[in-house]
Amino acid sequence: MLRVLGNPKRLCNGVTRRDLLTAGSALGLTLPAFLRAEGLASGGSKPPVATPTAHAKDKHFGRAKACILLFLYGSPSQLELADQKPDAPVEIRGELKSIRSTLPGCDVCELLPHTSRVMHNVTVVRSVTHKYPLHGVAYATTAIPEIDAPIELSPHDSKHWPFIGSTVAHLEQRHDPATARKPVPDNIALPFPFSSQRTGEVQRAGPYPAFLGNQFSPHFTSFHGKATKKITKTLTDRTIEFDEPYAGTSPDSYFALGGEPAADLTLDRMNTRKTLLDQLEDARRSRDGTETRDPFHEMAYSLIGSPLVRHALDVRREPAKNRENYGHFLFGQSCLAARRLVEAGSKFVTVFWDEYGLAGSGWDTHWEHYPRMKNELMPGFDRGFSGLISDLDQRGMLDDTLVMVLSEHGRTPKMNSAKGGGRDHWSQAYSVLLAGGGIARGKTIGKTDKIGGTVTDRPVSPKDLLATAYHLLGYDLETTLTDKTNRPVSLVPGGQVLRDVLA
Repeated sequence: MLRVLGNPKRLCNGVTRRDLLTAGSALGLTLPAFLRAEGLASGGSKPPVATPTAHAKDKHFGRAKACILLFLYGSPSQLELADQKPDAPVEIRGELKSIRSTLPGCDVCELLPHTSRVMHNVTVVRSVTHKYPLHGVAYATTAIPEIDAPIELSPHDSKHWPFIGSTVAHLEQRHDPATARKPVPDNIALPFPFSSQRTGEVQRAGPYPAFLGNQFSPHFTSFHGKATKKITKTLTDRTIEFDEPYAGTSPDSYFALGGEPAADLTLDRMNTRKTLLDQLEDARRSRDGTETRDPFHEMAYSLIGSPLVRHALDVRREPAKNRENYGHFLFGQSCLAARRLVEAGSKFVTVFWDEYGLAGSGWDTHWEHYPRMKNELMPGFDRGFSGLISDLDQRGMLDDTLVMVLSEHGRTPKMNSAKGGGRDHWSQAYSVLLAGGGIARGKTIGKTDKIGGTVTDRPVSPKDLLATAYHLLGYDLETTLTDKTNRPVSLVPGGQVLRDVLA
């Protein structure tokens, strides 16, 4: 039996996902039933039509064979990432100093020594801007034209647009339906189901397929390991200590897709269950008078039984030295697993630095900004990001693997007076990091004012970043999807390819 993570989700008929997964588990029927019900409940039995126009004729189109999206939920400060302002007043620049990086003109925070040595492989965009200073994961990762707090806390609101990873999986299947049965799926997300490890029942929007249908939901992994460090987190009314895997994980940590099979579920027993399920499937087709095999039946066993997926997610198989290069942190080991998944054939892999323990955690540093930057956030990012870029480069994979470091927004230039210092939400100007897959090496794009608060040159929309990713992955921006009203819509309305970030 597989362990199911996350909160119960109720389908249109009132049945919960856990009900579906629990019912009939003794016969192993749960996963295909779940996939089928999820797909039908969302209209997934009628996939929308994508109609690409003639592909653009340039050397960058389709340059990236795969994409690894690193999403830092809560949003890091641009002033302590790659838009240093050492001459600004102390209440702006704060207590952390800058160090030189291998990218001329782009110093980085002193807490990023490993990252400083790979910046010559990176393009920094310092001028991302939009009008929504809230936790708009959906706004940053989908083509939704506008966002507000209520819809951001309602992931299944009908106004949502599909997550970029879901759209990639959909377009791949429209091009070649056989990709639905790939041994390594095209839309995988680590380290656990998004927004599942925070307090509270509210789930955040973002990485979901919207009108494409739930068959294009990300395949979320589960994390198996122990935290090796405790972190104190403070909200307005309380302080709580947590075992924090983002601050350190045990060397025996690894990931699995869809939970981990029980120890006694051997391959022989799985095949026996599959034989029983095949017999029931034959009976169903005979009863219904059809000869078509249930695609959700096939999908279930292709995912659970795929040795390629299990092997890629088991980072314990990686040489110890390389694991150390990524750092024994949840983010670093997730980055390593992402590289292994891309190497195994996945088209789009997302690593979320998610909330853990308290809501309002991750990179949402309204309180204890400096203690958390030093003890919880920067060390793991420094090792994970630098380890990924170095590893891809050394393996000859960086030129055709797009890496994007995104967040919802930036943080206020001026520190607040909260305990430990704090920076609040700020979307007028912030930075993202891009590398590989057709992105130029060693460039900075855009500028901000002397306090890092306002874009003064080359404003960039989050939609431009998505449009650039689609272009590099080989999807014409005139390609259309079909929304919930059967209306054709383009991939990223208003988004433009950022030609100046391309190699």
